[in-house]
Amino acid sequence: MTAQSPGSLSRRERQIMDALFEAGQASARDIHAALPDPPSYSSVRAQLAIMVEKGHISFRQDGARYIYAPSQPVSNARKSAVQRLVKTFFGGSTAQAVNALLGMQAQALEPEELEELEALIRRERERRS
Repeated sequence: MTAQSPGSLSRRERQIMDALFEAGQASARDIHAALPDPPSYSSVRAQLAIMVEKGHISFRQDGARYIYAPSQPVSNARKSAVQRLVKTFFGGSTAQAVNALLGMQAQALEPEELEELEALIRRERERRS
């Protein structure tokens, strides 16, 4: 079975995926401990089984416990999360999202980061001409 799009995750599934992306891989107990306002441990285990069935996560056995990991790379999840963020909070405007990010972190950007952003903009302009 192929994984559904990350946008189709429930709130709790997103929280579980967040915990897994942060850890790389984790046991059900580790995931349970990482969740905000967690449900019962058995509920987390049931949710993990559902997510395995849906193809969102995979697992391997390590002795008596299962170790879970995301089925897709973090880059896919990152792209989906940013698209959802831009759509939800910035009306789909990439420029408004970038503006907000730069306003938050303009003081913290290193010269190399600014050069990288300038190069991305330059490449995009060239691509469109």
